[in-house]
Amino acid sequence: MVDIKKVFEKQESENIFIKTTSKVAIDSVQKAALNRKGNSLYNAGDIEGARRIYLTTGYSDGLVRVGDFYKSKGRMLDALKMYWIAPDKKKAEPIIMQLSVIIQNILEEGNPKNERQY
Repeated sequence: MVDIKKVFEKQESENIFIKTTSKVAIDSVQKAALNRKGNSLYNAGDIEGARRIYLTTGYSDGLVRVGDFYKSKGRMLDALKMYWIAPDKKKAEPIIMQLSVIIQNILEEGNPKNERQY
């Protein structure tokens, strides 16, 4: 069994940053203002700036639009992340299915007898 405390102590001694997140407390007025700013950035083409704001505020419609943008650029994993956080299962599920097929094909290619290993 892995001793989690030792793992973190080792990381600390190597000056490795461990990312943690917590929800930012903002009121509805601030949230609305930030979402407007995010929409302005998105419309101006600053998708990454808008994404950061939408993640901060939890603005699901904005996250879905960013996911749609990523999908249009072929960045399927980034799109899936935005859909998952939004949450928009209707848009996330087709990508999950595509990834499932890819993983299944990789597993089958690695098994010359075509025997299922799962």
